[in-house]
Amino acid sequence: MNKLNVGIIGCGAIAMEKHLPALLKLSDKVNVKGFASRNEEKAKKGANLVGNDAKIYTDYKDMLQDPEIDVVHICTPNALHSSMTVEALEAGKHVMCEKPMALNSQEAEEMVKAAERTGKKLTIAYQNRFRKDSILLKQACTNGDLGEIYVAKAHAIRRRGVPTWGVFLNKEMQGGGALIDIGTHALDLTLWLMNNYEVESVTGVVHNKLRHENKANPFGPWDPDHFNVEESAFSFIKMKNGASIYLECSWALNSLDEREAMTTLSGTKGGAEMRRNTALGTNELIFNTEMYGNLVSTQLQNAAGISYISPVEETDADREMAQWIDAILEDKNPVVEPRQALVVTQILEAIYRSAELNDTIKF
Repeated sequence: MNKLNVGIIGCGAIAMEKHLPALLKLSDKVNVKGFASRNEEKAKKGANLVGNDAKIYTDYKDMLQDPEIDVVHICTPNALHSSMTVEALEAGKHVMCEKPMALNSQEAEEMVKAAERTGKKLTIAYQNRFRKDSILLKQACTNGDLGEIYVAKAHAIRRRGVPTWGVFLNKEMQGGGALIDIGTHALDLTLWLMNNYEVESVTGVVHNKLRHENKANPFGPWDPDHFNVEESAFSFIKMKNGASIYLECSWALNSLDEREAMTTLSGTKGGAEMRRNTALGTNELIFNTEMYGNLVSTQLQNAAGISYISPVEETDADREMAQWIDAILEDKNPVVEPRQALVVTQILEAIYRSAELNDTIKF
């Protein structure tokens, strides 16, 4: 089997701490051959971590024209996702693009069309689908254990956790704040578990209320005068079959119920909840139903894994990268399909639009 040569565009934390370590574990299938960044020192750092003949590019277009590169991972700010992805696909590369897919639905649609036109693989890096609890819950949903899922809540709540590095607070580069950053994960996870992408309407609100409350932020204080994105967003999403999703997300909210990239599902046969055990610092997966005239709840003890026991425990990023590389080698669909990610982007765009117009957006 020939190995795939992978190039990484953007050499920040998400590239160096998520993509690269997981790719290096696939050394029987992958060679990491290049790093592209306008900051040459960051590209050199990536090449040094690989320790082979990895190339350095200060212009990503040079990487795209390199015939040795088969696959490109795009780990740049959101505003660059669409154009870089389309260019990479047109250059004959398979593409994994970091979330969110794009700033808006038009850009996302261009990415989908480019993938379909070129026949190259495209996926979006929604790694929370690859957590152990997510995989188990997906199996339960697919098996019909919950029955018809008609009510869901998508959770992305931090009590304080505003990212103060990079361009997270830059609306022009990111397209928004907490909603497009962490709300996108909770929404993607919920839609995927429900296997429902037919949206009827979206109603949303966004807030920037706590921009001056920065003293308790674990990532350090920010400049309130340059915090021009929302720290919170809330939405009611109605699906065409009558199902509904309530999305809550915030980088900073005065709430003790902290849950990020989690969901609550309610079906005709039973329900399921992803919860955060703050005392133990672990995630929990709880199923609920009725049995013999009684209400029953069942908690899966190791659904989220016990990675602290072994430093070589497989991570969600490991599983994400492995399925992606196999999808290319075996010519099959990746777990995160482009048109699924497109719907996520359409909903995010509709939430912002609904908040702006103070109205419900019809699909």
